[in-house]
Amino acid sequence: MAFLDVETSLTGRRWIGPEIEVQRAADAMAQSTTLPQALCQVLARRGVSDEDAPLFLSPQLRDLLPDPRKLKDMETAAARFLQAVKARQRIAVFADYDVDGGSSAALLIDWLRQMGLSATLYVPDRIDEGYGPNDAAMAELAATHDLIICVDCGTLSHGPIAAAKDADVIVLDHHLGGETLPLALAVVNPNRQDETGDLGYLCAAGVVFLMLVEAGRQLREAGHKGPDLMGLLDLVALATVADVAPLIEANRAFVVQGLKVMARRERPGLVALSDVARLDAAPATYHLGFLLGPRVNAGGRIGQADMGARLLGTADPHEAAALAERLDALNTERRDIEASVRAAAMAQAEERGLDAPLVWAAGEGWHPGVVGIVAARLKEASNRPAVVIGLENGIGKGSGRSVTGVDLGAAIQRLAGEGLLIKGGGHKMAAGLTVAQDQLEPAMERLAQLMQKQGADRAGPADLRVDGVLMPGAATVDLIEQIERAGPYGAGAPGPRFVFPDMQIKFTKRVGDSHLKLTFGDGLGATLDAISFGAYDSPLGAALDAHGGARFHLAGRLEINIWRGRQTVQLRLEDATPA
Repeated sequence: MAFLDVETSLTGRRWIGPEIEVQRAADAMAQSTTLPQALCQVLARRGVSDEDAPLFLSPQLRDLLPDPRKLKDMETAAARFLQAVKARQRIAVFADYDVDGGSSAALLIDWLRQMGLSATLYVPDRIDEGYGPNDAAMAELAATHDLIICVDCGTLSHGPIAAAKDADVIVLDHHLGGETLPLALAVVNPNRQDETGDLGYLCAAGVVFLMLVEAGRQLREAGHKGPDLMGLLDLVALATVADVAPLIEANRAFVVQGLKVMARRERPGLVALSDVARLDAAPATYHLGFLLGPRVNAGGRIGQADMGARLLGTADPHEAAALAERLDALNTERRDIEASVRAAAMAQAEERGLDAPLVWAAGEGWHPGVVGIVAARLKEASNRPAVVIGLENGIGKGSGRSVTGVDLGAAIQRLAGEGLLIKGGGHKMAAGLTVAQDQLEPAMERLAQLMQKQGADRAGPADLRVDGVLMPGAATVDLIEQIERAGPYGAGAPGPRFVFPDMQIKFTKRVGDSHLKLTFGDGLGATLDAISFGAYDSPLGAALDAHGGARFHLAGRLEINIWRGRQTVQLRLEDATPA
């Protein structure tokens, strides 16, 4: 049954409220604790019991950190790493060009620097070399190094790792593994085929951090002390959020504690990046995902591939400032390129039909650095798995994004195994592929079949899930701060959304091309400000602006707005329907 009987809202969505069991659990928790009903709604939805609520609201790494030795090859990897440190051997870090790869590399570079060692950083060029290790680069690194550590890549790199004949290779990764593993000294990956999958939620930086935890344990057993690992959690938090890893279990603690570390402004790269992004508040998950992450990614997308990792790993504030300025400029350039590709891809996808089990588009000369972002936009517009491919010289390089419940990475890996792709892989929600242009149509047709088997064509417009109702007078700064303690919110842990029922619109103002500001109240004196971004891109903006005194149910997420040092509550309005 639709929440408040809303079957079709102004944005065309059905509203879904909490299940009856969740509602009962929330009511019971509110009665047995001193916690507000709205917070109890959030906790009950996340399956938290009355007894576990205090621990859940204060996630500590010591309580949530898994034993690194649960992962296969972990002890071997840490022991070889420490052997290289003790013998002062030459270490190379081969990293992916995204935020997770850059953060993973920076974790190792920082840790080694604190131990008095430097490491060689190698990040492949997205266009010239593509994702992951390649034969030439690995052979060259092996000729001048004793140990190569591949981070956020390497699990499927059988040939390139075999080419590194003169060095030991360790893989620290999280991408879906194949039936066989490359002949590396150690492959630490919670998504290996022979793993339980219990830690499959970790991003690569989380895996690297666990390896450093195990290295610290082995150091202590030998009577030595390693660097302070808590000071590295800002990098783990950034990677976890930017790589859209689910914010559950240990990831919650990584992000909560990592944000505290980041707020201390001790890492030159993140300080410089925060300054160019004009981040003037305490960092939150939103800032990591939408302000800092895209700028770190910009170098790998359209600039020099190693810029993000160099920025995160540097100890020099002057170098950090220069890199941050360049990445900020590249991010602006990336947005312009993305807008052009997005318009062309959307037109092509709409012509094929946004209700197909797979939404896809391909174009000559589309920059490979933005196809992943555009795929995400197509996915959001269609609520379907989406793939976007840039074609050049008869070869297509593409990226895909999936929806909940549809494993895109496994399907693309299957296509590669069937010979329809040159290569491909990833994880459930995101994947990359390389395809010959003459195989493009059959490959996408086959991928659509696999998506359909997983039910991708049965989803309608995304339902709007809400946690309950709230009145303007109850929406206080204190309540929002308490609700934030049940976070962080993001992938796998969506932020709470509340409905303000039967509201009067007091004031409206169009802002920019498509945004709407408004003030609403309950008719009893309490009012609340709201902002709706992109409201005029749907019927939402026009209907609320021309309300004519009608009353509405308003749905959205609460946030604290800071203006000249004063904190006020604001609703980020996402949907509405006539009351």
